[in-house]
Amino acid sequence: MTAKPTMIEFRDVQKYYGDYHALRGINASIRAGEFFSLLGPSGCGKTTLLRTIAGFEDISAGAVLIDGKDAALIPANKRPTNMVFQSYAIFPHLTVEENVGFGLRRARLDKAEMGRRVGDALAMVGLTGFGKRAAHALSGGQRQRVALARALILKPKVLLLDEPLSALDKKMREQMQVELIKLQRQVGITFVLVTHDQEEALVMSDRIAVMFEGRIVQLDDPVTLYRRPKTRQVADFIGTMNFLPATLLSDTTDGCEVEVAGLGRCRIAPDQAPPGGNGQDTTVGFRPETLTILFDGQAAAARETPGTVEEVVYYGDMTYYDVKLDGVASAVRLSMRNVPGRPVLDIGTRARVAWSPDALVLFR
Repeated sequence: MTAKPTMIEFRDVQKYYGDYHALRGINASIRAGEFFSLLGPSGCGKTTLLRTIAGFEDISAGAVLIDGKDAALIPANKRPTNMVFQSYAIFPHLTVEENVGFGLRRARLDKAEMGRRVGDALAMVGLTGFGKRAAHALSGGQRQRVALARALILKPKVLLLDEPLSALDKKMREQMQVELIKLQRQVGITFVLVTHDQEEALVMSDRIAVMFEGRIVQLDDPVTLYRRPKTRQVADFIGTMNFLPATLLSDTTDGCEVEVAGLGRCRIAPDQAPPGGNGQDTTVGFRPETLTILFDGQAAAARETPGTVEEVVYYGDMTYYDVKLDGVASAVRLSMRNVPGRPVLDIGTRARVAWSPDALVLFR
């Protein structure tokens, strides 16, 4: 498969606000037609980085390139980008079609062409028939779609999304996530999303840049980011991760031999051990779904360890257990799908916990 060309490139981007160093040497590229997310906690610099693409923030050093051109030479209103803000910025005194067509007023289009373009944009976001409706009478999800249509009607090469779903309730947010994915595939342009919601980034993105304190600490596709985080900080931020203390017994190009509290001795493949220090005291991480409880009658697993159920959280389709493994000070969390015939264990139940070395990630 031919690699997609680069649409946005950051070259050692630095940003200072007085003495505060907001962006610290950002180097990354975003491909044409990619759904790319900037993910991180509040204050990590993700919105600042997004605004450097739009031209709403000047950089202190380095360069931002958009479609091969130095963005510093392009005024914000001339860049091939458009932004959907967290607040949507819908004009309440205008109708839906007046909001959507607002950016076309300078294009001097005749009434018929304006109507066609607005109609196409509304159809794109599933709002056909809503053109005459007052903007203030829309639901949150409908306002979000109006903001998308208004941005896309100008046919930008890059659509910038600044936490556009954060004001929606959980069900509507999940619905809009799917609709945004479909919309991005339909229009085929580059989407750059800022979010602090790990699940949202995993669901929607082709690639994700995880940011902490003004730096990109890992840039990968969602599967790699979730299964093979490069640092404990990333592992702890993306989803739920259990951590157990471990002792590094040997370290070769073929993998590591470690003694893990509660799990015993195991071998970890090179791709499960990101590079780092060489100290003997290390940490092993693993996801809740990579452990399983063996119920009565199930055959003994090659890798299993005993423990006691300390907490049970029932979610309908899933049950989450906190299990204290023998010889370990704190409990680990594991998840089990609730299939017909599988009981939900009570607190205090002794359990057999099975696991696989393939699930472990070593943090040195």
